[in-house]
Amino acid sequence: MPRVFKLGPYLVYFWTNEGLPPEPVHVHVTDGVPSKDDTKIWITSAGGAMVCHNKGDIPDHRLHEILDILGSQSLYIVGRWKDVFGDAKFYC
Repeated sequence: MPRVFKLGPYLVYFWTNEGLPPEPVHVHVTDGVPSKDDTKIWITSAGGAMVCHNKGDIPDHRLHEILDILGSQSLYIVGRWKDVFGDAKFYC
């Protein structure tokens, strides 16, 4: 489980088993121990971030802050994704 970074109490990470070929670039966000029910956020080809699902029940105001930060760090996230998975494709 590669850690991308921390945002206050939130851990932003990848699962290393993202299928073959890997799913489009995305991160998982949790404020606890990583689990399959964490919030999943797509990174877009335009450098933004959009919620796939919020199973982690991150409050809306915090989720919007996290989306803004992830969008501003999208180049870094895509670079880390390529380091781990070798290639990057996008949901949109």
